[in-house]
Amino acid sequence: MITYEYPFNERIRTLLRLEDLFEKAAYFTQEEGALEHHAALVSLFEILEVAGRADLKMDLIQELERQRQTLLAFRNNPDISEEALSGALYEIEQSSAALLGMHGKIGQYLRENDWLMSIKSRAVIPGGVCEFDLPSYHWWLHRPLETRRDALEAWTKPMLPLRDAAAIVLRLLRSSGRPKNYTAALGQFQLNLGGSAAQMVRVSLAVDEQAIPEVSANKYFLNIRFTKPPAGEIKARGCERDVAFDLTFCNL
Repeated sequence: MITYEYPFNERIRTLLRLEDLFEKAAYFTQEEGALEHHAALVSLFEILEVAGRADLKMDLIQELERQRQTLLAFRNNPDISEEALSGALYEIEQSSAALLGMHGKIGQYLRENDWLMSIKSRAVIPGGVCEFDLPSYHWWLHRPLETRRDALEAWTKPMLPLRDAAAIVLRLLRSSGRPKNYTAALGQFQLNLGGSAAQMVRVSLAVDEQAIPEVSANKYFLNIRFTKPPAGEIKARGCERDVAFDLTFCNL
């Protein structure tokens, strides 16, 4: 199956973006080439921008505390594994403590590094980090592999509490719903939500299904239009056949 996730509010959009960027930064950091390490650094700059919301850290702390209180209510429930429950509570408490240990503005240590900020300002310009623009960066990209990797990991490490907290919240969010099977007649699907609230919807299709969902929603209606994969067309074309898919509503 291939799953498409559609957040319904800005907070979940931010967490999904952070998840994606941290995964990219970690992947490219573990690679060996200078080009991959450049991609890792660009991902780190993007994390800095996305995480720049003043209320992000407090939002995560409050959400973790809310989930902790929810889990505490399951204490002594014979249907719940005490070991699993204790493990989940410990993970949440450790993540909250790490977030509380982040002092000052998120990523301020990066903003105070003039050399990194000079790279960041040039990285948004097409071709802006060529060797003649940033000779010191060109030199750094030719340092030994471990030197570059150690630097990337050191620059990323102070923001890992954000990654870990976002991972917990998204894992709980994804596990909150149960998939239901539907069929979009001639590629069109509409569902009356009756004013119910959801934070994210997941649309899953067989990986070889030649259809791509386009989702629009409010608290009253969910609309999904399936289009054909691009094949040189100027604009997307709708599927003119029935499409089977799984739909999962997620809400914390």
